[in-house]
Amino acid sequence: MRRADRLFQIVQYLRGGRLLTAATLAERLEVTPRTIYRDIADLIGSGVPIEGEAGVGYVMREGYDLPPLMFTHDEIVALVAGARMIRAWGGASMAASAEEALIKIETVLPDDARARANRVAVHAMGGDTMTDDLRAQLDRIEAASEARVRLAISYADEQQNQTERIVRPLGLWFWGKVWTLVAWCELRQGFRMFRIDRMASIENLDVFRPEKGQSLRDFFASMDRNPRRDRSGA
Repeated sequence: MRRADRLFQIVQYLRGGRLLTAATLAERLEVTPRTIYRDIADLIGSGVPIEGEAGVGYVMREGYDLPPLMFTHDEIVALVAGARMIRAWGGASMAASAEEALIKIETVLPDDARARANRVAVHAMGGDTMTDDLRAQLDRIEAASEARVRLAISYADEQQNQTERIVRPLGLWFWGKVWTLVAWCELRQGFRMFRIDRMASIENLDVFRPEKGQSLRDFFASMDRNPRRDRSGA
């Protein structure tokens, strides 16, 4: 859990005048009591009206609430439009999370901002190309990229030539209707982009360690040096 999320959860637990010890908070948030002591001190220092002490417990005075999220007009449009696009074109888990994000955005916004969010005129439809299998593949590849897990893929190029590849996934790119994986290909010993809809199978292998010359930063640097170079999965 990110520290910002943990601080938010502490405030939620202490709402309504509930007295909770650091040990109780630590157990709920799966951290040490020492971490809770530091978090409480930081919250108090930032103006949150928490009272108490170590060994006794902590309580927050009633009437305190977190300030509502404030977004500009353009930010609301961007957030809502982006979430709708991911809901339509993302993986199954991404789409479900986008739906939840839309609900949360609407819940926490002030009335005027909520009305603006409901008026956003940008919509997206996934169409027949977004099959359940493709959505599942997107989720799987995104998770592998995050966890740095090597993938074994069976891939067909434009001429339908089938090859077996071991790749180090670096990220997903969306091109309007087509998703591609940017990866370091161990067969070609270079960066390649693979269309997700041309992958016949995907298998998770082992965790890889980042190596010099094979990172996403290195990929961007190579694009800057050779912007016209073909990096398709060939």
